[in-house]
Amino acid sequence: MNVLIYLVPLALALGVAGLFAFLWCLRAGQYEDLDGAARRILSDEDIER
Repeated sequence: MNVLIYLVPLALALGVAGLFAFLWCLRAGQYEDLDGAARRILSDEDIER
């Protein structure tokens, strides 16, 4: 039972850190152009023929 004293705050801290990282990515515009990345992987403009 003593281990819960360490694990519960650690789990809460990791959850809050993940939430802040997600919100930071949203504010930085990481998820703005989801279709562009899907189309870029299919283009063959950089292939020399």
